[in-house]
Amino acid sequence: MIRLIVGLGNPGPEYEDTRHNAGFWWVDQATRQLGGSLQPDRAYHGMVARVNGAAADGSPVWLLQPMTYMNLSGKSVAPLARFFKILPGEILVVHDELDVPPGQMKLKLGGGNGGHNGLKDIQAQLGSGDFWRLRLGIGHPGVKSEVAAYVLRKPPQAERDGIEKMIDDSLATLPLMLAGSMDKAMAKIHAKPPRPKPPRPEPAAPKPELAAPPPVGE
Repeated sequence: MIRLIVGLGNPGPEYEDTRHNAGFWWVDQATRQLGGSLQPDRAYHGMVARVNGAAADGSPVWLLQPMTYMNLSGKSVAPLARFFKILPGEILVVHDELDVPPGQMKLKLGGGNGGHNGLKDIQAQLGSGDFWRLRLGIGHPGVKSEVAAYVLRKPPQAERDGIEKMIDDSLATLPLMLAGSMDKAMAKIHAKPPRPKPPRPEPAAPKPELAAPPPVGE
């Protein structure tokens, strides 16, 4: 059961529409979907929403956007999790993912940080990497030296539309995650769209009838 949802990004208008802020975009929409409101909270160094009764057992669900900049995300996540006794397995971190193509997403429990500085700091501050991750694909620039500039740029409109659709699709699984049905949520998130059916072949035109040959001897 998910009790804390964290969206990763960087604060400030200059970062608002960049690829690295896809986690913020997700939490913005999730907060609206749950009827909450994100408010600044100095104790947790971020924008925080509490939605009472949203979890399966009737307990509150917390939504968090760290305002610490990406590299210090754990400074925001760990104090909130500890104060409200939220276990790592009850945390969902939503973040941009270079190794997944734009418009695709992956949901998994635990694992490494893949070089993502936000995940790296959360693992360090929690003392555990056993939290859920929703990886929102933004694609890779193809050259490692260009990664830093790539994630801090705005995606072209077609790519942004793909990310927005991915966010909408994954938010449809939010009730399942809050109910603790992570396997069902994972199945929906990883489901591939059905292949289009091939068009039916058109019926062959009837062959013209051949005239009967004349009788022999006439």
